[in-house]
Amino acid sequence: MRAFFLLLLLANLAFFAWARYWVPQNPGSDPRPLGRQIDPQKLPIVAPPAKAGPASSAAGPSQASGACVEWGSFTPDNVAAAKKLLQPLALGDLLSEQKVRETANWWVFMPPQGNKQSAQHKASELDALGVNDFHIVSDEGAYRWAISLGAFRSEAGAQAHLAALQAKGVRSAQVGPRVSEVQKVWLRIRGVDAGLRERLKAFAKAIEGSELRGCG
Repeated sequence: MRAFFLLLLLANLAFFAWARYWVPQNPGSDPRPLGRQIDPQKLPIVAPPAKAGPASSAAGPSQASGACVEWGSFTPDNVAAAKKLLQPLALGDLLSEQKVRETANWWVFMPPQGNKQSAQHKASELDALGVNDFHIVSDEGAYRWAISLGAFRSEAGAQAHLAALQAKGVRSAQVGPRVSEVQKVWLRIRGVDAGLRERLKAFAKAIEGSELRGCG
């Protein structure tokens, strides 16, 4: 009886040892479940990616946004007066010059003076009145020794210039049709908003014969 009990005890020990150390563990089981638990306080917090805004929002509005306007036309000699009016606006790179050849159909002039000496004498009288945008016509033809005071695309522009000359004391000038090609200068202004447009309109009225138009 004692021998049977010992054999049974040894058999139980052998079975325990075999089950504990030689039988493979079930891959679905974990002998240390609590030790493998994840501490939620140690989990990293990942913020969702921010939505990208419009690319232009960081750069701000362009200084050149707005309309493009041309003011003219001026001769190379009198464009300086127009630029002087624009100086307080500090336009910088928004202001540029466009030189073109235009066909003029009307002009303001003094009739032929007979000879070169008489034309030069009349020119000195114009200088004394503060009129310096003119030239003596020396080409052969019916208008030789006449004095040209400006060429214009429209009769209205020529009449406005004549009125300005008469206000300075010029008496013998007149308006007449004459087709000629002349060099003109247009001042191009970019980034024109409503406020700037109103100021440009006032400047255009200050220089007779000038006008505003959209950039071509």
